[in-house]
Amino acid sequence: MNELKSKLEKIDGKGYKAYKDIRGSYIFPDYTLSLDYVQGDPFANPSRIRIIIPRRKTIIDSECDLTNVRRIRTEDEIARKVALTIQKQQSRAKGTGKSGLIFIDAPGQKVIERSAVTITNDMVTICLSIGLPAQGRRVLGRQAQHMLFHQLQEIVSNSVFSLKKDKIMKALYLADQQYAIRKHLVDNGFVSFVANDAVLPRESGISDRPMKDQAALFQSPKQMEVSLTLPHREEPIKGLAIKEGITLIVGGGYHGKSTLLRAMEHGVYDHIEGDGREFVISNENAMKIRSEDGRKVTGVDISPFIQNLPYGKDTSSFTSENASGSTSQAANIIEAVESGSKALFIDEDTSATNFMIRDYRMQQLVAKEKEPITPFIDRVKQLYTDHGISTILVMGGSGDYFDVADHVILMENYLPYDATDEAKRISYENTYTRYKEGSERFGEMRRRVPAKTSLNSQSGKKAKVAAKGLHHIIYGNTDLSLHQVEQLVDPSQTRLAADVLHYLERNNLLGEYTIPELLDLIEDRMNNEGIGAFSLFQNQHPGDVARIRRSDMAAVLNRLRTLKIK
Repeated sequence: MNELKSKLEKIDGKGYKAYKDIRGSYIFPDYTLSLDYVQGDPFANPSRIRIIIPRRKTIIDSECDLTNVRRIRTEDEIARKVALTIQKQQSRAKGTGKSGLIFIDAPGQKVIERSAVTITNDMVTICLSIGLPAQGRRVLGRQAQHMLFHQLQEIVSNSVFSLKKDKIMKALYLADQQYAIRKHLVDNGFVSFVANDAVLPRESGISDRPMKDQAALFQSPKQMEVSLTLPHREEPIKGLAIKEGITLIVGGGYHGKSTLLRAMEHGVYDHIEGDGREFVISNENAMKIRSEDGRKVTGVDISPFIQNLPYGKDTSSFTSENASGSTSQAANIIEAVESGSKALFIDEDTSATNFMIRDYRMQQLVAKEKEPITPFIDRVKQLYTDHGISTILVMGGSGDYFDVADHVILMENYLPYDATDEAKRISYENTYTRYKEGSERFGEMRRRVPAKTSLNSQSGKKAKVAAKGLHHIIYGNTDLSLHQVEQLVDPSQTRLAADVLHYLERNNLLGEYTIPELLDLIEDRMNNEGIGAFSLFQNQHPGDVARIRRSDMAAVLNRLRTLKIK
């Protein structure tokens, strides 16, 4: 600590690069401060530091990491406390560029495993980014002293050393309950659970916070309601349980169909207490599917849906630089199944109409031999019977789906009703029946091997790999757009995706493994070595990434415009 103070006094007023001299680890009374990366310019990416606290000095006991679920939740609680403490700090060193900036990769409404805080048997490590103070491009040594000696001490004192055991235990109990529901889904053949009294609408289209006023509380239809006994809870929790198979969500416009589906889409993540969706839980491998005009598709077998394209274009290994709505939606489904997804969420509003349905009258006018598309309605049942893939589908425009649905939920004024029997009656009495198209089986899934040349991070003489917000990755000379990957919800996940791509390239892992095998390797590394294990900073400060689901990582890989398939 005294050595750091001496160095800062010595470089005061010198050129900004003199800050490089303070890299290293310094022992403070209650923690070790490690300055892992020092920015070379006040306008450059902030410096990276770690605060390493002996666990014995905290209230983090064995209950906090009894399970992996509890460890992640405890780390999440610490990260939230640190972020709140930083937000409340009034003083910030004045100066040029990012001078005085202190921040942590703060969680939002969802609980996602992050590298910002890590708990081991002996240590609690907090990863921060800071802007070392400067005037112009001159070191402000005294302001840096105040930041590193006083502000950081205040942050640690008012966060880690001010944790309340009862608050942590409350969060851990919620984590235990959410895990119990997830296990119940898998063990009992359910895709999704929505608890009674859940608040599904969000504050606005750009906010993930719950709507506070005028939000109708969710109430399950009695015929579809289940009661679950959860740990740390005296009364069972009741709510809607959606069984495996094909489920339709129907109803008039603006009655809550898409709101229910979006809540279930995001139920692949746990939510914090007070979010309203704490007990909206979905199969963690479920994938949202949509059409995606203009996306790159590489070597995907879309032949179960599309065959006999004009000019003899091959659909058993379909490649397009600019896929249409129907071909992109077909590719998205095949890629989701390839990645291991067990359920699909589909909304007709974001689907290609000609991919979803071809009704009786259109079948009379346009002969099947003139139509390359086998619509989803004729494959959805086969996806389930042949491959165990369930579908939850918002469909307000075509009653033909009543013929293939196992369950039908009718939304009226944001409340669900079981309309399965009525839909089946209508289907039975309707003599205006379309012909089933396509073969009797869905067919086998081909497995693809990405070629080594798929990834090239070189841009000029240097590697260029950068995540730009939630929806963009710059990789070498290519720009990867992720706008339509709807279950990617945090920029920290995008940063991890960029790190993973670079890791695959650096370690020459392409060319031998299929995509599912690559996803297995990625997951094994995350589980065994931590989510920071893909970073160039893995032995120092991997503090701004969050876990990405395997299906979303597959979506990132599949959208590479440089992807090539062996």
